[in-house]
Amino acid sequence: MTAYLDYNATAPIRPEALDAMAAALAEPGNASSVHGPGRRARRLVEEARAKVAALAGVDPAWVIFTSGGTEANNLALRGLPAQRILASAGEHDSVLQAVPEIMLIGLSADGEIDLDALSAALETVPEGSLVSVMLANNETGVIQPVEAVVSLAHAAGAWVHCDAVQAAGKIPFRMIDLGVDLMTLSAHKLGGPPGVGALLASPELPLSALQRGGGQERRRRAGTENLAGIVGFGRAAEIALEELPKLQKLGELRDHFEREIKSLAPGLKVFGGAVPRLPNTSCVAVAGLAAETQLMALDLAGVAVSSGAACSSGKVQPSHVLTAMGASPDEAGSAIRVSLGWASVPEDVERLIAAWGDLYRRSKAA
Repeated sequence: MTAYLDYNATAPIRPEALDAMAAALAEPGNASSVHGPGRRARRLVEEARAKVAALAGVDPAWVIFTSGGTEANNLALRGLPAQRILASAGEHDSVLQAVPEIMLIGLSADGEIDLDALSAALETVPEGSLVSVMLANNETGVIQPVEAVVSLAHAAGAWVHCDAVQAAGKIPFRMIDLGVDLMTLSAHKLGGPPGVGALLASPELPLSALQRGGGQERRRRAGTENLAGIVGFGRAAEIALEELPKLQKLGELRDHFEREIKSLAPGLKVFGGAVPRLPNTSCVAVAGLAAETQLMALDLAGVAVSSGAACSSGKVQPSHVLTAMGASPDEAGSAIRVSLGWASVPEDVERLIAAWGDLYRRSKAA
């Protein structure tokens, strides 16, 4: 049995979400139909919408269901009439590649957005621009100073979009408290099914649909709703909200892992280790020990971790996030990401520590 420690790529589906989806698949109705089966399907969609909204502390009317985080990010960046778009250099590719000519804002060595650089950049763009900054980074787990970003952006007359895909279900937050105008969520990062996500946005926001041809999702996203996926998303969101205290305790396992391997490799670098991070995420590197070598050795030992962003190419390559943090090519090429989640147990981490230790000792003896 593999010790699965790659939750930031995708989390195993929660059994409760799977059961809810199976029941939804048995429903014959289209949620846009007015007959009884259609009304039952509509009720399931709206119940799930309320559960997803509760996870982020917003009104259900703000939830626009999409095919995932990538579509939600594209809808945010391309659906608003933004004059210019600014984004941190550590954003997910679905933000960085959504539109041409994004103005990139650099990161500190700790992985936080450079607020001084953002302030200076906002002085050069017209009102009605858009700033996109994630709540927590998918590779390092670094939590961004979103409230400070909002303060600067709103003072300059700019909207703020927040990709909260990695943070949802791992740390508590409320969209209204953060002050952002749009927020992205995804089901499969918190134990729901892949292929469904949401963009959260006020109904008053001038957001135009990218996908047209129907009136679904209050005319902001056409297409028959993915009933089973949405229901699974809602159930996973409901459980994730209930289990937030449990997820916070993963920080103890994460810290134990970092302490143990640092005792073996004093030169180990923990990216973002000096600033607030998600409790489940560790990105570490030992210069000279290639990430690809580590991934293969750990996989053979029955431990699944990752390097960089799993959805970018399926290949191991230097991370644009770590590069933006000032990591050398050797450091970036040696970095692996360990990410725990709802089903992680201490034995998984002990197995990782043992397997990584064996690999490191072999590399030093070679």
